[in-house]
Amino acid sequence: MKADEIEIIEGGQAVRILWSNGHRSRFHALWLRDNALDPQTRSAGNGQRLITVLDIPPTTLIGSAAPTASGDIAIGFLPDGHETVFPAAWLHERIYDREQPRETGWLAEPVEPWDSALQGSVSSASYPLVRQDRLALGDWLAAVRRYGFAVLSEVPTTSGSLCDVAGLFGYVRETNYGRWFEVRAEVNPNNLAYTNLGLQAHTDNPYRDPVPTLQLLSCLENSVEGGDSIVVDGFAVARRLKHEDPHGFDLLTRHPVRFEYAGSSGVCLRAKRPLIELGPDGEMIAIRFNNRSAAPFVDVPYADMPAFYAAYRRFAEILEDPAMEVSFKLKPGELFIVDNTRVMHARKAFSGTGKRWLQGCYADKDGLLSTLAAIEAETMREAAE
Repeated sequence: MKADEIEIIEGGQAVRILWSNGHRSRFHALWLRDNALDPQTRSAGNGQRLITVLDIPPTTLIGSAAPTASGDIAIGFLPDGHETVFPAAWLHERIYDREQPRETGWLAEPVEPWDSALQGSVSSASYPLVRQDRLALGDWLAAVRRYGFAVLSEVPTTSGSLCDVAGLFGYVRETNYGRWFEVRAEVNPNNLAYTNLGLQAHTDNPYRDPVPTLQLLSCLENSVEGGDSIVVDGFAVARRLKHEDPHGFDLLTRHPVRFEYAGSSGVCLRAKRPLIELGPDGEMIAIRFNNRSAAPFVDVPYADMPAFYAAYRRFAEILEDPAMEVSFKLKPGELFIVDNTRVMHARKAFSGTGKRWLQGCYADKDGLLSTLAAIEAETMREAAE
């Protein structure tokens, strides 16, 4: 992308750029000065800003603006006389002069909602391959970013090996359950996950703030009847609810729900967030749903409570619809990862004979997305060379 023409407008408060694709976009003088990329504004080592907004005169205007011979954008500012050049591609990727999404609940790229139609095409990779091949690791992480979950095979069936998987892209998030935790039947368990009962689809640990944004579950043994794993796309469930009941969807986004956990000595965790969380611009960013740890709803007005419960119930009904789920039975050496702010996981009941031993751990999405972005940047650089 190149800049063909640049016009100073609004008395120097902004510029209008004609791009090589025929589109036009505007940028304000203050925005451009704040985001300059030159060594006086940004650290050459880490790209962090060296100035504060208070270092920029509030009366900043654009004194000169022209495309360079390569199609980049040269800008001169007044009154401080600072000059800088913006790479055209960099600036084009950050256009904000466009129509913003108007409906709440929209999903940003590259998130792709799904239902049971995904059953036959679950993203999977092998642990030995992703350890050795950065591109293969990038493909696996990209699937997690797009679908909110993926499967990994050939994981060592040694205790704690799932932490090595987390180390491929980030760090284990240790909690009161430990660095990792066991998921198998126990006598007098302190959590229902440690029984052979079926579990409703849920997100984990909604009583934490911030919630762990990734969960990994690895299979070490599985010889029981049943116990299949189920995953459901919470974003797809929320979108279906919005289509059926826009008012109910609105109630679940506007009113917070409290979650609590005090099942272990010395632990008392509480959080308050909506079941369906939207960003300030209306983007759907998180789902929190866990019947086992939901506290009484006390933040919903009396007049809204009946409709709120109706929407809550309908969300749960859609969640239980087989048309929304993907299921699989983990074999020893298989692991699956879920975006715990989006994809809910469940478990079918299993028999008391045989053994079912899984281990789980938490990690965070920032590490995964950072590693993926680094791999994608490496791939682009290699392609350009």
